Amino acid sequence: MAFIGGYIVVGIMAWLYGDPRQVIYPRNSTGMYCGVGDNKDKPYVLYFNLLKCISATNVLAATLKGFQCPTTQICVKECPNDFYWPPLKFNSTFCLPGTNPTITTIIELIDKEKCPAFLVPSTPFLNRCFPNANLKVPDNFTVNSLIGNQTLPSITNASNAIANTFNLQNLGKKIFEDFAKSWIWILVGLVIAMLVSLLFLLLLRFTAGILVWVLIIGVIGVTAYGIYHCYTEYDALNKSGSTIQNVGFTVNIGVYFNVKETWLAIMIILIVVEVILLLLLLFLRKRILIAIALIKEASKAIGHIMSSLFYPVVTFVLLLVCITYWGITALYLATSGAPLYIVSVANTTFPGCANITGNKTCDPMTFNASSTGCSEAQCIFYKYNTEGLYQTNLFNLQIYNVIGFLWCMNFVIALGQCVMAGAFASYYWAFNKPRDIPFFPVSAAFMRTLRYHTGSLAFGALILTIIQVIRIMLEYLDHKLKDVHNPCTRFLLCCLKCCFWCLEKFIKFLNRNAYIMIAVYGKNFCVSAKNAFNLLMRNIVRVVVLDKVTDLLILFGKLIVVGGVGVLAFFFFSNKLKIDNDAFKPPNLNYYWIPILTIVVGSYMIAQGFFSVYTMCVDTLFLCFLEDLERNDGSQEKPYYMPKSLMSILNKKNRPPESEEKKKGKK
Repeated sequence: MAFIGGYIVVGIMAWLYGDPRQVIYPRNSTGMYCGVGDNKDKPYVLYFNLLKCISATNVLAATLKGFQCPTTQICVKECPNDFYWPPLKFNSTFCLPGTNPTITTIIELIDKEKCPAFLVPSTPFLNRCFPNANLKVPDNFTVNSLIGNQTLPSITNASNAIANTFNLQNLGKKIFEDFAKSWIWILVGLVIAMLVSLLFLLLLRFTAGILVWVLIIGVIGVTAYGIYHCYTEYDALNKSGSTIQNVGFTVNIGVYFNVKETWLAIMIILIVVEVILLLLLLFLRKRILIAIALIKEASKAIGHIMSSLFYPVVTFVLLLVCITYWGITALYLATSGAPLYIVSVANTTFPGCANITGNKTCDPMTFNASSTGCSEAQCIFYKYNTEGLYQTNLFNLQIYNVIGFLWCMNFVIALGQCVMAGAFASYYWAFNKPRDIPFFPVSAAFMRTLRYHTGSLAFGALILTIIQVIRIMLEYLDHKLKDVHNPCTRFLLCCLKCCFWCLEKFIKFLNRNAYIMIAVYGKNFCVSAKNAFNLLMRNIVRVVVLDKVTDLLILFGKLIVVGGVGVLAFFFFSNKLKIDNDAFKPPNLNYYWIPILTIVVGSYMIAQGFFSVYTMCVDTLFLCFLEDLERNDGSQEKPYYMPKSLMSILNKKNRPPESEEKKKGKK
């Protein structure tokens, strides 16, 4: 709670000191925002001499950082659409406000940077006026005594530096248009994906056994065909006399597929794999039957607790809240700091301006040029303040924000897993199904988890967060040391990354099963994790078989949902489906792959949400089944809660109660 309180305090401080307008709106030289306040009708920034800042600058990165250049910047209603170069062509609308060209000569205004030295056709991007790509510079266009063909490379280099950015902008517009035209059909595709996922899960209670055996036989058959193909290739190359001695060593890997030794090695590997698969099928057939029975029972449980399929929406909303809070806090932290202004002048050779060195701060609201002794002095925006206790610790606060984000994300995921485990555990431990299943099992499990198990979930999420933070640090070190050519350092870093990746996977697996035990018995995280780990280790073969069979089935289900809906979307949007009804005609799109890709990604996310519930159901029922086997013996005092299908596989049954006559007879 203390950490969450601190996380909230960080968000409040960021909100108080941050100003996201620094990212959203550009500033002029005086630090005023363009597009808001007094400059509401002037949303764009015009740089008087863009060549001073664009020639050696990463445009996009500089723009996101404010793009402050050593040239005057003003807010304008629209960007220039033609070439202007004094004195032949001049446009006073792009001069500083209050400038009167009729009183002061144009050359003097340019020297004082009150008017731009030149203007070129520009296009607004990120509310900044940038030169158009492929400019056609007039022959008599001159800048700083340079003739047109000499000026052209400078300007074209500047414009080409952002040409790719403009191309991305145009691409974005076309993609947005495609979304606007096809969003209804995208929604239809996602609804179809949801219905197919739901139908697949509900039908597993009837088809799980057939599907599992078909998939297993299919894997064995594919391996057998691979052996046959390798043998035919080996036999043909053996007759032709192609051996590895004829090839020798080469970096062209494709050459090795033209020698018999390669196909012989692959054939031997496939034979070994085939033998292992057949032996596993022979000795583990009973455990495969148990896995199939549990998968069928999971489908039946979901059929009785349909609300569980919609709980991932709750998890998604909570994750979205975490992401939004983190993003807004990070944005406000990044834009914290008051703007600093300095006294500056375009040319220190002006009378009384020699003492203007650019290191004196000022306030643009009260600044008076006459107080400096230089009538041409200006109070211009310099940078954002980075001094002070709060500003100097912004990096630490960003780290705190990231840790809080990871912890909250892991907690939300843990909450969802524990709630699902509680709901499905209530199904398994109902002796007479479905009569003894409690009403609203998901809601009851949710309230029970929040009331009793919040600390355990937070502790499990914290362990995972610490490991993820270490992995982020290792990735950061790897990025910083990518140019280091020390093989020992690279090897050590690679080993650490691999070890912590494996550790994260193991902790996720352990946490998942610990949350199930927490939902079943209500004990703390450490005890539940220990009990879950010991229980799984005592039944390690069953764990592996169930895990692999479930993974195979889930993979098949995802392929059906994503592949089927994706193929349907491809045929529809590529106009390969001949439909006479105009209401079902695909829209004319710039890129027909945009809605297809969106539907495929969305279908995968929907299938992932549905199948994550199913996987959690299988895991919960499996742990409950193992507990049932170890704690009960089928007697009246300790009856089995497992379904009859599992009892028949294990040759177990609950002993019926003795009648009064039998009791009397025994007496």
